[in-house]
Amino acid sequence: MMPLPSVPALGASLDGDVARFRVWAPDHAHAELVLYDADRSIHAVVPMRREPGGYFFATTPALTEQPSLLYAFRLDGRGPFPDPASGSQPFGVHGPSELLDFTFPWTDARLAGITLEGLVIYEIHVGTATPEGTFEALISRLGHLVDLGVSAIELMPVCAFPGRWNWGYDGVSLRAPAAVYGGPRGLMRLVDAAHARGLAVLLDVVYNHLGPDGNYLRSFSSRYFTSRRHTPWGEAIDVDGHGAEPVRELLLGSAAMWIERYHIDGLRLDATHAIEDTRPVHLLRELGDRVRAAGGARATLVIAEDERNEAALVQPAEAGGLGLDAVWADDLHYQLGLAFAGDLGTFADDFTATTQEIASTLERGWHYEGQVSPRLGRARGTRAEAVDAPQIVTFIQNHDQIGNRPRGDRLARRVSAAAFRAMSALLLLAPYTPLIFMGQEWNATTPFHYFTDHHGELGRLVTEGRRRELGASGLAGAMETPDPQAESTFARSRLDWAERELPEHAGVLSLYRELLRIRATHPALLDRARGSFAARAISDDALLLDRCGGGRCVTVLVNVRGRLAHAVGRRHRVVLSTEERRFAGRGSPALRHGIAHLEGPAALVLEDLPRRR
Repeated sequence: MMPLPSVPALGASLDGDVARFRVWAPDHAHAELVLYDADRSIHAVVPMRREPGGYFFATTPALTEQPSLLYAFRLDGRGPFPDPASGSQPFGVHGPSELLDFTFPWTDARLAGITLEGLVIYEIHVGTATPEGTFEALISRLGHLVDLGVSAIELMPVCAFPGRWNWGYDGVSLRAPAAVYGGPRGLMRLVDAAHARGLAVLLDVVYNHLGPDGNYLRSFSSRYFTSRRHTPWGEAIDVDGHGAEPVRELLLGSAAMWIERYHIDGLRLDATHAIEDTRPVHLLRELGDRVRAAGGARATLVIAEDERNEAALVQPAEAGGLGLDAVWADDLHYQLGLAFAGDLGTFADDFTATTQEIASTLERGWHYEGQVSPRLGRARGTRAEAVDAPQIVTFIQNHDQIGNRPRGDRLARRVSAAAFRAMSALLLLAPYTPLIFMGQEWNATTPFHYFTDHHGELGRLVTEGRRRELGASGLAGAMETPDPQAESTFARSRLDWAERELPEHAGVLSLYRELLRIRATHPALLDRARGSFAARAISDDALLLDRCGGGRCVTVLVNVRGRLAHAVGRRHRVVLSTEERRFAGRGSPALRHGIAHLEGPAALVLEDLPRRR
């Protein structure tokens, strides 16, 4: 367990009948606590006492006549500014912060937590998952997810962001759930409801940068950021400079807070390759320790999104690693996208997408293990065999890989339904931890665009920059990119749940339910240890994935294109064909006289028959 932080607790808290406030503002000589009435008129201004290390502290009587207390900080006469460690921003990122009583009648006391064993992740953007776009509305969809067979939902970032809609990666209040989604109480109700249905909740968090709109950290101290390094999305947070302990605590305290206050089961860390730290104990290792300590007896997970294929992220600290639990791997997604859709723009330079290359990635976990990436012009990756299969998170779609396309088009718009079914079988029956993007389970056709709600000049710059960036990507339709600032762009990104009832989509939903049922119950698929699976190409257009465990073996035969007649012998039976009519397929025979017949994109799942004694 990590030792207690070496810096005082930041933000506002309740201690009996006293409200306590502490802020770090080392660049300033004076600070004042500004208190507001419910109508946001200033009620009182309280001088704050300066403490060693650049902190300011004040106390006031606790909540009495109001359900919460609105406050902000004034620094050397400037401001007032919202609290960098605010737990609630009811009026948005530019309004006053709110001190709440965060007690909640939790019903999940017996919850053991979450592990990688059997984990299937369902990624959700709260604002577009339902017509209402709130935590509360999402509760009504949890039954669908339980029936589907996923084990955890992963919420895209929910920290307070500017405007009415956003992906969440422009968040600026690292401890305050967005008011437009339902704020702190709404998130608590969603997590408790998910736990009651047996679903874990992961949360996507962003600790490599903050958004530009509503980011008041520089008003408190220039020490929050560094010019020594940069990120593509904003100023780099200075986690390793001289006196950076309060900066680190802002991030680490946020990570622990999601686990303690909201009972979140684990975190997905955005773009960890952009978090550089030269200190002996890397911020990511310290963050993992803090999350585990916050969970106590309840098991938690920390998953990195990292483009480097870096095994050290998930290797234990005693072996020189950072001790995280799992890491996203993009390579299989790119290879399958190129093989079946053929339009990955600049990323296509890194892959041939032959069946041999895909099979190698299926067997190893990722493709780049130190080879030179033509796209990057340098070596990328480390040996994947050092990583257990469940520690690798794979996908065929996610928010980035859809939303960063010019038209925000899903696979449903780019590949045939047969190809989508085949890709899905490979994803869900591979030994790695699969991630499903919301609506994928019925092959949703609704786009998922990039959208923001910035105002004035910033909004114009975002629109122009987005189109310029996509124009350089090599992807078709870049000049048709919808304006991310337009409300219609956000509205078009909402899921259409009625699609599930249409026959072609209902068939795919049945396929996903059956694949996830098989994944969770078949003995051959329960063993995910290295050595229990292998993959190989059997032609230029087809490949095999073999899985064995519990004395049973399963073969997933995937045809990418053309006609295939492959001899598998007579000691096999068909577990599933993605072209069965119940899955809205063609329904053609798949196995006759020991020969598997596939026409066009398809997957056939075969099981070895036990030998007679």
